[in-house]
Amino acid sequence: MKYLQNRWVKIALVVIIGGLFIWQVTGRTSASGKATDFTLTNQHGEKFSLSDYRGKVVILDFWATWCPPCKAEIPGFVELYDKYQDDGLEIIGISLDRDGWNPVRPFLKEYGVEYPVTIGNQQLTEQYGNIRSIPTTFVIDKKGEIRRKYVGFRKDSVFEKDFLALIKE
Repeated sequence: MKYLQNRWVKIALVVIIGGLFIWQVTGRTSASGKATDFTLTNQHGEKFSLSDYRGKVVILDFWATWCPPCKAEIPGFVELYDKYQDDGLEIIGISLDRDGWNPVRPFLKEYGVEYPVTIGNQQLTEQYGNIRSIPTTFVIDKKGEIRRKYVGFRKDSVFEKDFLALIKE
């Protein structure tokens, strides 16, 4: 522990820890590249594909019922969907619950989620960069390009701002 007495080691640790904190808190990255298409089954037993929503701005949210920050974001997504679904917004929830639909269906009912939700799998999380933290949310433009990636909780105003900017393009 003698090395902790060195002033430069202390400074380096502060810089590293501070940088990690800022990265985690901001969690926003400009993302680029085509969103990987997938075909899965939604909460109503209907198959759908990401490509079905080409021409719309898509918020693709990886979440779970047991995740407090995820649960905090869902009411904002419900409000955004209700407000903008007729204006070109689509929200897709990808649940990463290990117990499948058992915890998800009651959750969707309790929170009034009407947008499409599906159960994610290992392959899908790998296609989107090995999702390691949830919520992880991608904002995809009308052409199917990933424009933003957010790791961690965000207020609905962040996603509303992204939608309003991208729908004009």
